[in-house]
Amino acid sequence: MSNKLLSMLFGAAIALSPAAFAADQNLADFHGEMGGCESCHANGEPSADGAFEFEQCQACHGTLAEMSATHQAHDGMMTCADCHAPHDMNVGQAPTCDACHDDGRTGQ
Repeated sequence: MSNKLLSMLFGAAIALSPAAFAADQNLADFHGEMGGCESCHANGEPSADGAFEFEQCQACHGTLAEMSATHQAHDGMMTCADCHAPHDMNVGQAPTCDACHDDGRTGQ
C-alpha cells in the first residue's frame, strides 16, 4: 500500500472515531443517542444496584477481564460506572488512578 493511501486511511479512522467527534459530549447523552435511556437502563430507569447497567456496558464494550491490565485489576471488585461516571464525564475523558488511590500507586 502506498504511503498516501495509508495516510488517508489513518486520517479517516481518526476522524470517524467516537472520541474525535464527541469529545465534548457527555457520556450519557452520547449513549442515549444510540437508543435512548433504555440503551443503558431497563425501562429507562436506573437499577437500584447498577447490575443491569454494568451488564449493558459489557455487552457493548466487553468484560473487564477482556480489557487492559488496568481494567483486569478491578474485575470482580468494581463496575464500569464506579470509574466512568456516565452522567458526569465526557466521551474520551478517562478517570485517573489518583481519584481513588491516594497512596502513590498509579496504573494498578
